[in-house]
Amino acid sequence: MSDNDDVPFNRNFPLKAGIVEEVRPGVRRVLCNNPSPFTFTGTVSYIVGTGNVAIIDPGPDDEAHAAALLDAVRGETVSHIFVTHTHRDHSPNTARIKQATGAPVYAEGPHRASRPRFESEKHNPESGSDRDFAPDVNLAHGDVVEGDGWRLEAVATPGHTANHLAFAWPERKFNFVGDHVMGWSTSIVAPPDGSMIDYMDSLDRLAAREEDLYFSGHGPEIPEGQRFVRFLIRHRKAREASILHRLAKGETDIPTMVRAIYIGIDPRLTTAAGYSVLAHLEDLVARGVVATEGDPVIGGTYRMAG
Repeated sequence: MSDNDDVPFNRNFPLKAGIVEEVRPGVRRVLCNNPSPFTFTGTVSYIVGTGNVAIIDPGPDDEAHAAALLDAVRGETVSHIFVTHTHRDHSPNTARIKQATGAPVYAEGPHRASRPRFESEKHNPESGSDRDFAPDVNLAHGDVVEGDGWRLEAVATPGHTANHLAFAWPERKFNFVGDHVMGWSTSIVAPPDGSMIDYMDSLDRLAAREEDLYFSGHGPEIPEGQRFVRFLIRHRKAREASILHRLAKGETDIPTMVRAIYIGIDPRLTTAAGYSVLAHLEDLVARGVVATEGDPVIGGTYRMAG
């Protein structure tokens, strides 16, 4: 497989919900039973270390999943809880795990949008934000948290959400990348919750790092992480080229672009695809390549600038 191949998505993930699996020494995972077009087979929570452990992404508001996580660490001490971002399939269960273990919660901060909401915008139902979440310890890019036999470095990866963090384990060349990079599908970037400009910058940041085995919030682990990130960058640039190709034929709206670009898409993902196109258009408008009347919004019409 060369660097010029298309993104090699891997949808082979036989892990069953509620079962703890050691995927590498010092890294276990437990799948939540919340499958959907957005979450694939469900949210994956990770247990880092042995004896005194950290839990990454306790998952949605799901009592059975919390019980499975706590059962997986029976006889051990949970010393830290980490949260990659504040979507409702990743952070709400944090309260249950904290109550059961007393462990402090580490994350970038409460949920926030990537930019202010325009007056003409309605709430985006796909965002699924957890607005009740607040960490005990706010982490910034480069902050390091050490536990018993492990050391995690916060890597700022805004784009999918403004407060998204990955957690790198540099000595092991592992990176817990949340929803920023997924092996089964591209990530949703839906303004104003997300930002394509930030997302692409964060991909560049990951590609420049040394970690080469990624553990994602959904789906299987991703080997050769940096090369996979380069695939994703090319994939997004190809999507941008498709948008520009359609706009070269004349002014149009986002639903028309989605029909032209996303051939054979699952109908349940059409709205999300529209927001992904909007994220690209925001970037193109900011760069002066594309023009629109007023703010770049989901209901707007777009044309080539100049």
